[in-house]
Amino acid sequence: MARPALLFDLDGTLIDSDPLHAQVFRDMFAARGITVDAAFYVAEIHGKHNSEIFAKHCPDEDAGELHLRKEAAYRDLLAGLRLDPTPGAAALLTRARSEGWQVAVVTNAPRRNAEASLGAIGLAEAFETVVIGEECVRGKPDPAPYLHALELLGAEARQAIAFEDSHSGIASATAAGLRTVGLTSSLPDAA
Repeated sequence: MARPALLFDLDGTLIDSDPLHAQVFRDMFAARGITVDAAFYVAEIHGKHNSEIFAKHCPDEDAGELHLRKEAAYRDLLAGLRLDPTPGAAALLTRARSEGWQVAVVTNAPRRNAEASLGAIGLAEAFETVVIGEECVRGKPDPAPYLHALELLGAEARQAIAFEDSHSGIASATAAGLRTVGLTSSLPDAA
């Protein structure tokens, strides 16, 4: 019989990384005359792919190169930091494992960022698997990353719960048939 599973998004769900990502976008976009305030971040950046963001706001530049520079700058900001995981996350993971639940991370973050983020919050070894959206046939909001995590764990959607903080992540998890808990770490309750 398949064991139940908890599947966690990473950024904004297990780690409060939005301030770091926002800082990198503020710095990069300021050099291009674009102001990134809280409203702009939520409307234009949060939960979106870098390629989409840079293609829209920097159409005369190489979106792939900007993506690589942005992610390297994020890792540079994260380097050496020791951050707390989202309140309650570590206790939930401990309880889940003690009760036989499987746990996985499902993220659109690049693998190097995911590893750095999990290390910064002390959870690098806490998960059976880490599924990276860009390593799947399609990333979130497509259900492929969550379906791949279920397959790797040998879990069934009806016995799994996802935790997400973005529209694209919630769309991905629910399309994969998962009960989904929406966190309001970056978005207001109504969103």
